[in-house]
Amino acid sequence: MPPPDDMAELERALSRISHLLSRAKEHDRTIDEAGVAVDRASAPFLRALADASAPLRLGELATLLGVEAPHVTRQVQRLERADFVERVPDPDDRRAQRVRITAKGADAVECIRAVGRRWMSDALADWSDEDRHRLAALCHRMVDDFLRFGAERRESDRGRPA
Repeated sequence: MPPPDDMAELERALSRISHLLSRAKEHDRTIDEAGVAVDRASAPFLRALADASAPLRLGELATLLGVEAPHVTRQVQRLERADFVERVPDPDDRRAQRVRITAKGADAVECIRAVGRRWMSDALADWSDEDRHRLAALCHRMVDDFLRFGAERRESDRGRPA
């Protein structure tokens, strides 16, 4: 039997990781341990805003997360009601607004991340420091390459006639 195709194995591994990280029961358990009330759909929004160096326009947030604008609007409204985010004036356009995370939202993200780090630390306890560092570096490299490739594809698609 021939060895497995590297790309097929990588796709399989990434699918398994995606499934593992997006399971509703795991999210609920993490949220319970973290002691914050954040639904599964809102968590990526809070993480993105926590990582942003400045408040984001709704369109920027949609692009960053790869979702449609109406979804962003609904999530931001939900997060505003919970006092996790707030809208602020856009300094470049007085008619527009940006969204930033509040202190309560930043605390919630840190609590969620702390539970995730503890879970990973326990799960990878038998791994060497070198293997964990190498895994993190390769994951960052892969995501950076995926993002760069996706941006290049979008740019090339813009140049094509419709």
